[in-house]
Amino acid sequence: MPDNGIRILAEQVLDHLRQSGRRLVTVESCTGGLISAALSDIPGSSDVLEGGFVTYSNALKMSAVGVPEAILAQYGAVSVQTAEAMATGALEHAMDADLAVSVTGIAGPGGGTDLKPVGTVCFGLALRSGPVITAQCHFTGARSSIRTQSVQQALRMVLNS
Repeated sequence: MPDNGIRILAEQVLDHLRQSGRRLVTVESCTGGLISAALSDIPGSSDVLEGGFVTYSNALKMSAVGVPEAILAQYGAVSVQTAEAMATGALEHAMDADLAVSVTGIAGPGGGTDLKPVGTVCFGLALRSGPVITAQCHFTGARSSIRTQSVQQALRMVLNS
């Protein structure tokens, strides 16, 4: 069960989607399905939540949502380019969704580099019409805190769409 702050955000997102008549698909890496779980924890969410992809490995990012191998090779899994490709690919594979939110990052405690330290998380928000919105954040704290902050950021992006 998500913490109270995430639950409130998730309820606001679901209401926002209902009011705008849109359906959402998620595609998650470092959050491992927590965004979808936060939304689906709320009864009645199925009227606006299409579903979600958990694409932890690069191989699944490519096969499940069509992230081009060239993007992963050039920019890495943790990049705004990959987040953008994840979001657009999720929309292509979830035909009834109107928007997709993606997240890919380094939650730690290991895996960081000088260029991409632990806490680096990239997001994508794709709509059927219009440009893809991307963001990169640098969160601090332990793994669970970075993942929680990532869920909150992704939900805020959907809420502001």
